[in-house]
Amino acid sequence: MRKFSVVLKYELKEYFTNKVFMGLTLFLALLGAAALFLPRFVDLSGLTGVQVTEEADQGETSPSEEEKEVFLYVDKAGVVRPEILQQFFPHVSWQEAADETSVKTKVEAEEAGAGFVVTGPTEYEYYIFNKSMDDRNTAAFDQAMQCFYRMDYADTTGWNLEEIDAVYNMPITVTEQVLNKDSGSNYWYCYILVIIVFMLIVYYGQMIAVSVTNEKSNRAIEVLVTSTSPNSLLFGKVIAGAIGGVFQMGILLGATLLSYQINREQWGGVLDIFLHIPTEVILAFAFFGLGGYLFYAFLYGAMGALVSKTEDVSKSASGLMIVIMIVYFFSLVQLSNVDGSVMKVLSFLPVSSYSTMFARIGMGTVALWEIIVSFLILVASIFGAGILGAKLYRMGTLRYGNPIKLSTALKDLKKSE
Repeated sequence: MRKFSVVLKYELKEYFTNKVFMGLTLFLALLGAAALFLPRFVDLSGLTGVQVTEEADQGETSPSEEEKEVFLYVDKAGVVRPEILQQFFPHVSWQEAADETSVKTKVEAEEAGAGFVVTGPTEYEYYIFNKSMDDRNTAAFDQAMQCFYRMDYADTTGWNLEEIDAVYNMPITVTEQVLNKDSGSNYWYCYILVIIVFMLIVYYGQMIAVSVTNEKSNRAIEVLVTSTSPNSLLFGKVIAGAIGGVFQMGILLGATLLSYQINREQWGGVLDIFLHIPTEVILAFAFFGLGGYLFYAFLYGAMGALVSKTEDVSKSASGLMIVIMIVYFFSLVQLSNVDGSVMKVLSFLPVSSYSTMFARIGMGTVALWEIIVSFLILVASIFGAGILGAKLYRMGTLRYGNPIKLSTALKDLKKSE
């Protein structure tokens, strides 16, 4: 135990005295927090729907006539009603042009943002110099033309357009009572958390594997194994990596979630689908995510011990990476069907429960016994991976030369037993 604590302290010191590690953690946390405080200082009402207080007090809810973009129209059919156009284009200043040539000339000279030539009750031509991908002018003008047509038809037939409109557009009031989980609202934060735990496992797993290989490549392992046991070395590295990963991810997530909660009103709740995460999902993510990380970290440490050069780490861990990628792919694909049989099976397998179980907790129906059983299986698998990893690590630490195949290493372990 004393040897393990020595290794653990040394590895933790390597993390927390690393200026790049600490600097990057602090920088990303501050960056995320600053981004979520933006609505307090910058007008993001176009995104959030919430006006900045100072502007609201001054009554600046719309641009002045001088600031409005100029649009032109030519009414050959005699149906255009400028007051109706203004309702559909509140941020536009409408001007009537003499003819189609005038519209083309001014649009080409960029004296007008766009031009419309109405050639019939249900027909018009649209003129634009550079059409952007988010151009919605024709959609709004279509609605205006439909409104013109209805109003003219009502005037001709003597119908009361307001009564007809009230009948066809009767507002319906619905009160939703979600008795369990709202999968549509919870989908995106579960999606983000699956990506985060995947990145955590791959990033820190590779770090552990490279760290082990470095010690072999510079022969430091020969000194280390004489002063401590391979088991203490592997467990110390993995636990230290887990603490370092949890610390970094905890700081980043904590700063982001706390900053959003403080500024949630200013954001108008638009980021709730990403950042308003229930406590039970956060706890499930913490326990299962950490468990999955430890499970794979032990295996990554063993893969690092099977090679003698850092450039061979990727090749040695390729099989492990394939498993992680398959789990990652299926987890994301099955998020839309968390109560399906595939997701239920994956939530009990130690190779995948770290991401699928908290997704089921966040979006589906899962019994308490399922959570407990899944977690116990994961814990048992962590110990199993730790024991297997320690044996592979012990066997591979002092074997140099070509990379050792996993199948060969397992056969050697079986013979030695």
